[in-house]
Amino acid sequence: MWMSEIPAFVPFFFGGVVALFTRGHLRSLLMLAIITLSGMHLFLMPADIRVQMSFLGYELTPYRVDGLSIVFGYVFHIAAFISVLFALHVRDTMQHVTGLLYAGSALGALFAGDLITLFVFWEMLALTSAFLVWAQRSERAYQSGMRYLIYQVLSGLILLAGVLMHIGRTGSIAFDFIGIDSIGGWLILVAFGIKAAFPLLHTWLTDAYPEATPTGTVFLSAFTTKTAIYALARGYPGTELLIYVGATMACFPIFYAVIQNDLRRVLSYSLINQLGFMVCGIGIGTALAINGAVSHAFVHIIYKSLLFMSMGAVLYMTGKIKATDIGGLYKTMPKTAILCIIGAASISAFPLFSGFVAKSMIMAAAMKEGHTWIWLFLLLASAGVLKHAGIQIPYFAFFAHDSGIRTSEPPKNMLLAMTIAAVLCLAIGIYPRMLYRLLPFATDFDPYDVSHVLAQTQLLFFAMLAFVWLNLKGLYPPEVRAVNIDAEWFYRRFFRRIFQTVSGWVRKTDSEFRDLALEKMNGFSAYLAQLHSPSGKGAITRPTGNMVIWVAALLAAYLWLLLSFPR
Repeated sequence: MWMSEIPAFVPFFFGGVVALFTRGHLRSLLMLAIITLSGMHLFLMPADIRVQMSFLGYELTPYRVDGLSIVFGYVFHIAAFISVLFALHVRDTMQHVTGLLYAGSALGALFAGDLITLFVFWEMLALTSAFLVWAQRSERAYQSGMRYLIYQVLSGLILLAGVLMHIGRTGSIAFDFIGIDSIGGWLILVAFGIKAAFPLLHTWLTDAYPEATPTGTVFLSAFTTKTAIYALARGYPGTELLIYVGATMACFPIFYAVIQNDLRRVLSYSLINQLGFMVCGIGIGTALAINGAVSHAFVHIIYKSLLFMSMGAVLYMTGKIKATDIGGLYKTMPKTAILCIIGAASISAFPLFSGFVAKSMIMAAAMKEGHTWIWLFLLLASAGVLKHAGIQIPYFAFFAHDSGIRTSEPPKNMLLAMTIAAVLCLAIGIYPRMLYRLLPFATDFDPYDVSHVLAQTQLLFFAMLAFVWLNLKGLYPPEVRAVNIDAEWFYRRFFRRIFQTVSGWVRKTDSEFRDLALEKMNGFSAYLAQLHSPSGKGAITRPTGNMVIWVAALLAAYLWLLLSFPR
């Protein structure tokens, strides 16, 4: 029985220590074995486990397994296995150690049953993930990693403030429904929102993910944002505000993704787009919507990892990832191209691919609850994701033009990791009941209803037709060597200019004040010098009697005051 109470993060932390002190094939074998055994342990344990302990008068629950957390637990293990397998060829101890600690921290936050434990792993998640950005060991990566860490630490500080206020108000540290009826609840929501890449709080993602290593980005794409999605599903289901936040998240990245030249940045915007569907489902809050959000998070982790792996393979083999620099790679990387197309079809929600069986649940829930306008926005977002991730990624990387680059397929471990992800995308799409049985609420939803299939097929067909027409007419945004920024404009340009203006005014005012003060002090010094010069008034010799007269006058005044105003 005690074996079932071993928290899921423990094997990963142990694996991090093992990776630190081993090398070569032994390290690879042990890392994969530890993840596999941890996954089997989670799969075989009872459905409801709670481990509790007392700390400073509080009853902590550092490990809680239930219907919601276990689904994320399964897919986190799958993502960790694929990510480690994809990175086996890398001889970088820092990436292997921090990758396992990062995945373990995500699992610790996932199975936390109280807000104090959640905060601890929330911060560990921030710190360990930053090293995956810095592992690129370039000045750009260092600067990007610092900005990333600032956002993540800010999220932790806001979470801590919200938790303290929530505990002070309710007296409970349980991590269950929180809501937004208090300041503490709002602060916790903002903390979750930063990690979930809410609009205007998302720039850490599009800034840092493209700067990480080819293997580090695969880790990053799986854990941080999905941990936040789980936290929202746990603490804020049915919060109407999230419906509109999610719809905004699903739509605005489309326009930025289309004009990006860096294909990993395209995928970063696409990631935010997909998170929007999940947030929207959580906001709707019905059993169907929550199931849709959870299943979408499950399949998204797999197909997004596949897409990041395919672009990581391109970057690893060619040293380039800009659309203007690559193209025609299908000639020498045909297997990678096919696997990338499977990931693109999955994210585009083609029937028989995993994205279709999850996204359709959220769309159906929105329509069922009368959110017609939200359904239309999500429909627009579905067409947009086909253009920027379903078509743009494989087209510009492998088919758009011949860049003249002749390389080869990536190492076998990278191909195997991509193949496993691709097989899962197809298996879940063909047999969705395999996923539906794991969801927190029982469901009889049929994704292959005729209306769903026809509506999605028509949408995809016309979206592809629009892409072809725009390309033929020369209206589709071309590949341009440029740097595009969105909300970071506020702190990179706007606030910077305000700071420069204010600081310039402060420096000018300070300088003028100092000059004026110095001028007055110099004048006063000159006056004193003149006063006490041999010819000045201060040098005049006065008789002693004058001083005696003044002392007598002051004494008389004092006595008069004392007698006139007795105590």
